[in-house]
Amino acid sequence: MSERILCIFFVQMVNFKRFLKEIMSKIKKIGVYTSGGDAPGMNAALRAIVRTAAYNSVEVLGIQHGYNGMIKGDFVPMGPRSVSNIIQRGGTILKTARSSEFMTREGRAKAAANLKAQGIDGLVAIGGNGTFQGATLLHDEHAIPTVGVPGTIDNDLYGTDFTVGYDTAINTAVESIDKIRDTADAHDRVFYVEVMGRDSGFIALDVGIAGGAEYIAIPEIEENFEAIRQKLTTGGRQRSSIVVIAEGSFNGGAVDLARRMSEFVHLHYRVTVLGHIQRGGSPSARDRVLAAKLGSAAVEGLLHGETNVMAGEINGKVVMTPMRDTWEKKKGVDNSLVQLSQILSI
Repeated sequence: MSERILCIFFVQMVNFKRFLKEIMSKIKKIGVYTSGGDAPGMNAALRAIVRTAAYNSVEVLGIQHGYNGMIKGDFVPMGPRSVSNIIQRGGTILKTARSSEFMTREGRAKAAANLKAQGIDGLVAIGGNGTFQGATLLHDEHAIPTVGVPGTIDNDLYGTDFTVGYDTAINTAVESIDKIRDTADAHDRVFYVEVMGRDSGFIALDVGIAGGAEYIAIPEIEENFEAIRQKLTTGGRQRSSIVVIAEGSFNGGAVDLARRMSEFVHLHYRVTVLGHIQRGGSPSARDRVLAAKLGSAAVEGLLHGETNVMAGEINGKVVMTPMRDTWEKKKGVDNSLVQLSQILSI
């Protein structure tokens, strides 16, 4: 068989497989939405979802303002050109919002009715654990097929090594800490820097190691005031130091820790809460690739009958994890990194 004939045969087989998938799949139109806290890379995921759907001849409706838009019927048709020039943008072009009405059974019923009225056969949800809790309820109560894409800077979802937005957030925080260290050194001050992460220490741990912090406080490790005091006052560290605190540590975060520590450590100090700066900005290359990979996988998952699952990446491979597991099961920090942070801060 000649090379030309082989090529023709291969092309025909590919087209035939696509034709079969279109015939067999019950998914003809999907809805996509972003919900909860925004994260860099959400737009990159949205782009991959819309274009993968178009490649498979599936219509897409964007749902604006998350679950609020679902309840209000705020839908917009999306195609390959509508997601042009967004891969580099932070935030989300579909907007996001939190919805108290959706947390009621009546609100979810209204959302489901709107979805069915639009002829939506399945959903792709981009967000974090709150988003996926809502998607799970919608599936359980109204049997709407849903596949999730993990979009949150917190990196706290079970079923994926990294979430979309995490890499950008830690790079933003490290850049800020590098600048803070300059002024800390100039004034011989202790800086307590609070980073986001809600009830998990993923951001603080990576940022603290990358930023050379003298101490890293995360919710996963028991609070130890004496250990911090020793770090700040022994071994020649009576001058400038950086303490990185996850917002879920020490109850009141960096402000509370600094105030209480000042009673034991008599050094000039300042508190910096990085806050929402970590959510903004153009996504890193790593976040863009991850978003593209998982966004596309979510659409393919729907076409192959996956439902109420999240598309994640573990050891470089896409895996589907039951949606409920993503927010019910606890994702732990890497203990070897915790040990490394202690070794490097002597």
